[in-house]
Amino acid sequence: MRLGVLDIGSNTVHLLVADVRPGGRPLAATSQRTVLRLMRYLGPDGEVTSEGVTALVDAVSEAGRVAASENVDELLATATSAVREAANGPEVIALIEEALGQPLQVLGGETEARYTFLAVRRWFGWAAGQILLFDIGGGSLEIAAGADELPEAAASVPLGAGRMTIQFLPDDPPGEDAVERLRAHARATLAPVAAQFGALERPDHVVGSSKAIRSLAKLVGYPAPGWSGIERMLLPRAALGSWIPRLARIPASARQELPGITPDRTFQIVAGAVVLHEAMRALDVDELEVSPWALREGVLLRYIESLSWTGAAPA
Repeated sequence: MRLGVLDIGSNTVHLLVADVRPGGRPLAATSQRTVLRLMRYLGPDGEVTSEGVTALVDAVSEAGRVAASENVDELLATATSAVREAANGPEVIALIEEALGQPLQVLGGETEARYTFLAVRRWFGWAAGQILLFDIGGGSLEIAAGADELPEAAASVPLGAGRMTIQFLPDDPPGEDAVERLRAHARATLAPVAAQFGALERPDHVVGSSKAIRSLAKLVGYPAPGWSGIERMLLPRAALGSWIPRLARIPASARQELPGITPDRTFQIVAGAVVLHEAMRALDVDELEVSPWALREGVLLRYIESLSWTGAAPA
């Protein structure tokens, strides 16, 4: 069957259409996304402004039209932290559901981490052993760890790249003092999480997912041979740390000229780099490997598991 996953995140509204079958891997057919950066539409009381609601509903409606044109059998619509935590979240959710004509699944932070961890486990396989996962979105940072398909521990903290840019790095370029304030905030926020995950078994494999981490890996990382000729990207903490002062001195308009920094990430990449560097430091990680699969693939995989072997969804 053909499934669609609509991921309504803090940065983008992203539709992934894939052909799936029980026991098989999802085969992507179409990917369509609208850059929204919903954090810039938050009002003084944490509500999504009317302008933001209009932009969000328009993006969701367009994704619904694309899904229909792609003959999607079922659309799995999810929303993450920006919608979840907005002061007017219930009203925004109702408008999204009206635009789609179906219910919206609003994921909690730990659920988001678990879906992403499932995707990463499937990508790297059982041979990866104990996995530690970092995933940076616009609103939150998810961390998960474990040796199975479900993580032994999962956490979500409000250290997303968009949220931190608005709160700590509003100027362009932000300057060293602002970066240090963000760094101190990230360290304090991560301290209890580091204690929780530090009590677990040492990871055999550290993985980063999300567009922000992939962008940073293209900027500061390096390729390594992978399985079946697939190139792997590795991101060292030391190289990331050395780039942060340079990124903070470059205006956002010029950052998109750097390798891997796309126009939709240029405003948030400094905050993303600081948060990732502090997360790696807090959990004593020297290097991580980038996963091409993340939340959307996890939602697809979980749904595939619910299919019967006849190809029909269970009653």
